[in-house]
Amino acid sequence: MKVRAIITGVTGMVGEGVLKEALRHPDVEAVLIINRKPSGFTHPKLKEIVHKDFFDLTPVADQMAGYNAVFFNLGVSSVGMKEDEYRHMTYDLTMNFARTVAGKNDDVTFIYISGAGTDSTEQGRTMWARVKGKTENDLMKLFKKAYAFRPGMMRPEPGSVNLPSWYKYLDWLYTPIKFLAPNIACELPEVGRAMVNAVTKGYEKHVLEVKDIIELSQR
Repeated sequence: MKVRAIITGVTGMVGEGVLKEALRHPDVEAVLIINRKPSGFTHPKLKEIVHKDFFDLTPVADQMAGYNAVFFNLGVSSVGMKEDEYRHMTYDLTMNFARTVAGKNDDVTFIYISGAGTDSTEQGRTMWARVKGKTENDLMKLFKKAYAFRPGMMRPEPGSVNLPSWYKYLDWLYTPIKFLAPNIACELPEVGRAMVNAVTKGYEKHVLEVKDIIELSQR
């Protein structure tokens, strides 16, 4: 099975890592990235659409046809945001994108980068965890094949360009954290490989914690 993937968020750390792994993976034959600004990436497998409004995908919807996977890496921090604002930028945006893809492709594996601690019950005290939980749940209702990845700390590969400003202060922590608590940290290339393998091989769980992501990356 060959993967034709739509990838979002490639101008961020996670999306960049997923994109790089997808482009070098032999099972991936085509990648479409959709960004609000040019990414700067070029590759024979790669096509790019620059589109600023992810709440109105009508102008680019037809170009989203012909793909069998979505690796959705967009996300915002909840710090300083009210629940309705965060829900709009997280749940509403993701579901609008997902419904657009579903309307153009019959058989899609949708993989959503969520977060460790997400609340699947949608009833907990933590606002962001409730919103992410509802997003996960509704994606799984929309698609027959949907996976929520809940990575903890992720380390990008050397040479990554889309790193947050704070990352250089925390990078040194990865090795001791991985040694002391291996199930809360993984490498970004492992996330990318796990996404491709979820499409081609599947996985017995639909919500994947760090240990599941690592295991799936090795299949």
